[in-house]
Amino acid sequence: MPPSILPPNLDSEIARVQREVQTIFDRYFAEWKALTPTPTYTGNPPTLFPNGYDAVRILGGLLNFDSTMSPFENQACSFCHMPYAGFSGPIPSVNLTMIAYPGTYHYRAAKRTAQRYTYSPAFPQLQFNQGQNLFFGGNFWDGRATGYKLQSADAEQAQHPPVDPLEMGNPDTACIAYKISLTAYRPLFELVWGDSFNIKFPPNTANICSYPLGATILGASATPINLSSEDRTKANNIYDHWAQSISFLEHTPDVSPFTSKFDASLVGNYTMTADEMAGYNLFNGKGNCNSCHVDGRSTLLTPGQTDTGNTVGGQAIFTCFGYANEALPLNPRISLFYESTPDKFGFTPNPDGFRYRDLGFGNFLRSGPQSGPDPNSTNWLQFATSTDGQFQVVTTRNVAMTPPQCPTTEAGQVGPNGPIPYFQKEFFHNGYIKSLKQLVHFYNTRDFASAPGAGAVTYAFPVTSGHCPMGTVERVTCWPQPEVPNNIDMTTGALGLTDTEENQVVAFLQTLTDGFTTPYKNADTFTGSVAGGQCKIGGDPRTQGNETIIPTWSLAQFPCATDICGVAPLPGPTPVP
Repeated sequence: MPPSILPPNLDSEIARVQREVQTIFDRYFAEWKALTPTPTYTGNPPTLFPNGYDAVRILGGLLNFDSTMSPFENQACSFCHMPYAGFSGPIPSVNLTMIAYPGTYHYRAAKRTAQRYTYSPAFPQLQFNQGQNLFFGGNFWDGRATGYKLQSADAEQAQHPPVDPLEMGNPDTACIAYKISLTAYRPLFELVWGDSFNIKFPPNTANICSYPLGATILGASATPINLSSEDRTKANNIYDHWAQSISFLEHTPDVSPFTSKFDASLVGNYTMTADEMAGYNLFNGKGNCNSCHVDGRSTLLTPGQTDTGNTVGGQAIFTCFGYANEALPLNPRISLFYESTPDKFGFTPNPDGFRYRDLGFGNFLRSGPQSGPDPNSTNWLQFATSTDGQFQVVTTRNVAMTPPQCPTTEAGQVGPNGPIPYFQKEFFHNGYIKSLKQLVHFYNTRDFASAPGAGAVTYAFPVTSGHCPMGTVERVTCWPQPEVPNNIDMTTGALGLTDTEENQVVAFLQTLTDGFTTPYKNADTFTGSVAGGQCKIGGDPRTQGNETIIPTWSLAQFPCATDICGVAPLPGPTPVP
């Protein structure tokens, strides 16, 4: 990978996050040791009483923050998803440059941003709605964690990173069972699940599990650990329970607590500011955000409409659980493009190189490269063309969450005490957008600007990122062409919001950050600072991150790879460049 793609402080930042992960692991370990009374099974069906909830939650925390669960014992599930960033990417310089996070073997990295998993258990199993002809549910940006087997898309999601060669990279799912069997908290796992670790692991198990997936020395087998059928079943059960434990953690207030200003406002414990309320009304009206990021109330698109709906009941998740193509341009900073040659272990992460294109959900339905096999391909393959370019509509909750040391995502903010440090995040599946201001501005002006005084000024140009016409500013007055030109969501792109109204929507999005009514658990573990370079001061949210824009290669010279765009049913009607 070219050094220009990697941030110069990557090694020190990896070490910082590893220390923070260990801090949280130690906290959960201490919680386990302090768990009293020891829960016991009672009743029929047997129930862990009286504190079974805490037992499973703590177990999920231990598993999620255990760095020994990777071949080099250097990466936990949570490494790419830390609490203080809303369980998304914790390294500002990675968010600004290489987009995807480095895996256990440095510096393999994948193709997308670290997706927030706050409230992810709310996503149902992936299903096709025949009435709407749309897919809903699933986990991951491309929906490949369907939940078909565990009946939980979120639990299935937890089974992918441990054996993803570009993430935790274990060569066999049984490595997780083996590693858990060696931990000090194994008794808690046995208590909760009753699993048997009486597995006859062969003598070379530790050696096999020390290699990252894809190492040629292991061959092409997905199960290089030679287990009997009975022992393989035991290991599979442990792997299922690993996933269910982590999913339970994500469903608890440790991760998804509903403690934002917005939640407080619903019960009269917070009054939104004028800008926040104006942003909320725009979110539900002129901005049309609520059509996809639903809060369970009305969407008012026509001027003069009156919302006669009652305050939302239940728990608003701010997503429709569906998929959409928002026409993001190809981002040439994504690490995967540059991983087209064999690494030290003989593995080539991306044989397609610059020809790789991210078709999202459609690629998954084709069981294509960098995704996974579709367990319902017999019925769903036919929908690949109509879903190309679509990615999951994630919740807007915690989109603005940052560490307390740098309490905003937006550059150039000033408070009563002077400039406010900001934490650089990345937005959408490919990290092209670098601030919430840019995010709202993109939805507002992707196709053309129609705000008062602007007329109908075209902001969409037939160019790739890094090649905006002279006189325009990328991400401000120039939006490059979409990576996937089909199935584009046309409910946004020319909303007619003013600059002030864009800022008001941002203000409302910031009310969705958890931790207002009670502190957000483990958000205090961030050890970065302005002096350390993790928090920045100054700048402008409109052009935030523009200094790292690089020119995209010629798409004509490197057209979409045939194993992506040449697989039936073909993308269309417009060819993917």
